Amino acid sequence: MRLEETPLKGLFVIQADLYKDNRGHFFECYKESFFKKHNLCTTWMQDNISSSQKGVIRGLHFQKAPHSQAKIVRVLRGLALDVAVDLRPDSKTFGKHLALELSEENNKALYIPEGFAHGFSVLSDHAVFYYKCSAPYAPDAESGIIWNDPDIGIDWKIEATDISRKDKLYPRFSEYKLADLKR
Repeated sequence: MRLEETPLKGLFVIQADLYKDNRGHFFECYKESFFKKHNLCTTWMQDNISSSQKGVIRGLHFQKAPHSQAKIVRVLRGLALDVAVDLRPDSKTFGKHLALELSEENNKALYIPEGFAHGFSVLSDHAVFYYKCSAPYAPDAESGIIWNDPDIGIDWKIEATDISRKDKLYPRFSEYKLADLKR
């Protein structure tokens, strides 16, 4: 595995070594010693898989402290645009985002530390998305930012055809108070 820095401190692209032969392929998607070596989270509490069709946008979601989550995200099937937004008030990149294509072809994953909102759009006909989370889902800590916030300015690379009611009702980033993001 290799770790690639991004412009957002603490957010990393993970490139796994892919071994192919006539039977298929193999790669390590998580190795504790690698994460410890790079001082990344090694406590994982929940794994999730979602399946979505082209045109779906999910996000921008986060959990408030003390239920904040670090995540490792990857696409197992298809192609998605993955987006992480820095919500850490003390960060130099507060309010900035990174958008990265994840696919079964490029075999990349994104390590998202606590303090980020997360979302994705499905660019292929179908995509299967895998999340490794450092804390279990806590309904009372669930929060989000509206997916099309003009201040964040995400180009989702698709025409959105399917967005949940909840995701359409989240407030804009500018409506959050700093205290709301730290809680």
